[in-house]
Amino acid sequence: MKNILKTVLLGVLLLTGHFLIAQERKTVTGTIIDATDQEALAYATVVITERSGTRVTGVTTDENGNFEVSTTVEEFFIEISFMGYLSKTIKDFEIGTTIDLGKVALSPDSEALDEVVITRERSTVEFKLDKRVYHVGSDISSTGAGALDVLNNVPSVNVSIEGEIKLRGNSGVQILINGKPSVLASEESKALGTITADMIESVEVITNPSAKYEAEGTSGIINIILKKEEKKGFNGSVSANTGTPDNHSIGVSLNRRTENFNFFTQFGAGYASLPWDNESINRNLTDDTEVHSNGTEYRNEAFFNITLGTDYYINDYNTLTLSGAFTYEKEDLPSQTTLGFYDAGDALISEYLRAENTSAKNPEYQYDLQYKKQFRNNEDHVLLFSTLGSFFGKEQSSEFTNTPTVGSETDPDQRTATDFYQRDFVFKLDYTNPFSEQFTLETGALYEINNVGNDYAVFNQENGEWVPDAGLTNNFEYKQKVLGIYGTGAYEGERFGVKLGLRLENTNLNTLLTDTNEENQQDYTNLFPSIHTSYKLNDNYSLQLGYTRRVSRPELWDLNPFFNIRNNYNIRRGNPNLQPQFADSYEITSIFIFEKASLNSSIYHLYTTDVMERVSTFEDNVNVTTPMNIGTNRKTGLEINGKYTPVRAITLSGDFNYGFFQRKGDYQEQNFDFSGDQWSFRVNSKFKLAADFDLELTTNYQSGYPTVQGDVSGFAFADVGVRKRLWNGKAVINLGVRDVFSSRIWESNVYQDDFSVYNFSQRGRFFTLGISYSFGKGDAMTYSGNSF
Repeated sequence: MKNILKTVLLGVLLLTGHFLIAQERKTVTGTIIDATDQEALAYATVVITERSGTRVTGVTTDENGNFEVSTTVEEFFIEISFMGYLSKTIKDFEIGTTIDLGKVALSPDSEALDEVVITRERSTVEFKLDKRVYHVGSDISSTGAGALDVLNNVPSVNVSIEGEIKLRGNSGVQILINGKPSVLASEESKALGTITADMIESVEVITNPSAKYEAEGTSGIINIILKKEEKKGFNGSVSANTGTPDNHSIGVSLNRRTENFNFFTQFGAGYASLPWDNESINRNLTDDTEVHSNGTEYRNEAFFNITLGTDYYINDYNTLTLSGAFTYEKEDLPSQTTLGFYDAGDALISEYLRAENTSAKNPEYQYDLQYKKQFRNNEDHVLLFSTLGSFFGKEQSSEFTNTPTVGSETDPDQRTATDFYQRDFVFKLDYTNPFSEQFTLETGALYEINNVGNDYAVFNQENGEWVPDAGLTNNFEYKQKVLGIYGTGAYEGERFGVKLGLRLENTNLNTLLTDTNEENQQDYTNLFPSIHTSYKLNDNYSLQLGYTRRVSRPELWDLNPFFNIRNNYNIRRGNPNLQPQFADSYEITSIFIFEKASLNSSIYHLYTTDVMERVSTFEDNVNVTTPMNIGTNRKTGLEINGKYTPVRAITLSGDFNYGFFQRKGDYQEQNFDFSGDQWSFRVNSKFKLAADFDLELTTNYQSGYPTVQGDVSGFAFADVGVRKRLWNGKAVINLGVRDVFSSRIWESNVYQDDFSVYNFSQRGRFFTLGISYSFGKGDAMTYSGNSF
C-alpha cells in the first residue's frame, strides 16, 4: 500500500508540471519618496489590485525606496501606502511589459499615523475560501497570557478551565503550529499553554479543512502561526511582566535582516504559579455513603527558553529556513486534598489529609528545516519541502502522605516515578501550481512518525517499606505512523469559486504494555474528500459552502490505561482498545461587509460515528473515568460573528454559537440515546481614550449541556485591560485582569442508578502588569512567559 501511495504521488507531481499556461508578465517599477523633503521611503507597501478590487500581489520598497513587482493580470491599478502618509492609487498608466512609474511622492498625514497604530494593535478576522484567519493584535487582556488564553478569544473556539480546546462546542480538534503537527500542541506535553500571546501572528480556524490538510480532527483544525520578523536592518524588543498569582518573566526578541539572510532569536526566563481549587462528591446510592474531596493544587514552574533560526535567500526563487528551539522547565506541584467519608446518615466517620509533593524536569526541543522553491512564471507557483523533529521529556517523582484528622483509617502512603518521552518526526512535500489567474492545482504528501513511552511505577508503604503496586505499574509504548497523499483543484473567478480535493491516508498504530505483554494493533486506510464553493453576489455580500470528511485518532492518554493517583477516589484511565471516530461536516456561510460593520453567519451540520466519550464506572466508592466508543452524534448549529466600528475610537465585536445535538448509542446494555443543546456568546469592546490610553472589556458565557451520563453547568466570566502607549508606540504599558469576578468554573454531574458524581474546579482571578520597549524598526511587543 505504501509503495502504491508513493508511486501515485510521484505521478501526480510529474503530471502537474505540464499544466502551466504561459502568460505575458508585466513588471512595474518605481521609487517612493516623501513629498516634503524628497527623501526615499523604505519599506513602503506597493500592491497590485484587479479592477474588481481583488488584491493580486505586492512588495515593499527597499532601503532606497525602489520597488519592482510583476503580474499577469490584464487590467489592474496600483495602490501605494506607508505608515503616517496618505495612500495613493495610480490608475492611469500605459500598459506594457514594463511600466516605470518613476518617482511617486506620498504626503505625510498625522491622523493616518494614529489610525494605523490602532489597527495594528487590534485583532481582526479575514475570511478565505476554506478558512478564517484571526490576526492577533496586542489585545490588552492577553498581557501575560499564553496561547490558550488567545484561543479563548478567537471566534468559534472555547477553552475549558482544564485546557480542553473545543471548536463550536465539539472536541476532536487538530492543533497545528505553523501548519505542522508539533509536540507543543500535544495533550501529553501540556506545552501549548507555554506559547505566549506575543509570539502569535495569527490563528487560522478551519471548520471544514480541504484535503490539503491532514485528516486528523473531526471538529476541524486550529493552526497557530508564530511570528518571525523579517524587517531589514536590526530590530528588537525587550519586555518584562509581573502578576498575581505569580506570573513573572523577562524576554528579548531580536531580528537581523540582510539582503540574503534573516536571523531571528527569542529568549526569556521566568516563574509562574497556577493555583487550582477542586471539589468532588462520590455518592454510593446503594448504601447512601459518600466520599467528599476538596483541596487546592498548584503548578509552580520555573523556565528558560531560546529560539534560533535563519532564512537563507539563495536567490529570488529559492529559500532555505532552519530553526531550532529549546526549553527547560522545572516544575513543583504541591497539593493538599481533604478526603472525608460519610455514612448513610450524613455523619462524618473518618477524614484524612492527602498531601502531594511532586517535582518534575521537562526538557523540550524541536527543529524545523524547510526548503521553498518559487518558479519564475508566478510567485505563487511553489514547491515546498519541510521536515520537523521534536522531543518532549518528563522525569517526575511524587510522594503522597496521608494524615488522619478524624478517626484513624487512611489509605497507605504512596510514591510514584514517571519516565516519559515523546519523539515526533514529520516529513511534508507540497506543490502549488496556479497555472492561470483562475485555476490552481495543489498536491503533496505527508509522512508522520509518533513514538511515545511512559514508564510509570507506583509504590505503597507497607510496614515501613515501599512495595511496588503491580496493578498500577507498567511501561506503556505507543507508536503511530501516518502516510497520506492529497490533490486539490480550485477555480476562483471574479464572483464564483470552487475547490475540490481528495486525500488518502494510511494509519498504523501499535500500543504495548511491556510488563504484561498486552498489545493492540490497528491498521486502516481511508479516503477523505472535500468540497468548497463561494459566490460573491456583490462587493458587500458573499456565500460559501463546504463539505469534508475527517477522523480523530485516539491519543496517548486516551489509550494509556495508567494515570496519576493524585486522588485515589477519582481516577482517569485510558482504553488501549479505543477506536478512531469519523465525522462528515457540512457548512454554509454568508458574509456581509459594510463600511463600518461586518457580519458573517454559518449553518452547519456534523455527523460523527464511533464517538469517543468518557464514561464513569463506580466500585468501592471510587469513580473511574475511561474513554469509550459510543454510538453516533448529529449536531446542527448556527454561528454568527460580527464587528462594528461606529466611530474611530470604538470597536465592538462578538460571536454567538448555538447547536442542537442528538446522541444514539449503547454501552454494556445501557442505552445512551438523548438530545440536548449548547450555546455560547462572546462580546468584546475596545475604546480609544485620551492621552494614548486604551480600554478593553470582554465578556463570555458558555451554557450548560447534557452528557451521556449527566450534565455540565454553564458559566460566565469577564476580562478587562488598560493600555498606555509611550513615544509613538515604541513603548507600551499594559494592565490586565482576567476573570474579574472569579466566575470561570468547571462543574459537572454524573447521574446513574447506583451512583452519582459531582466535580467542581476553579482557577480564580489573575492580575498582570507588563511593559515593553522596541528598538530598530521593530514594534513594542510583550513577551509574557515560557514559549517556543
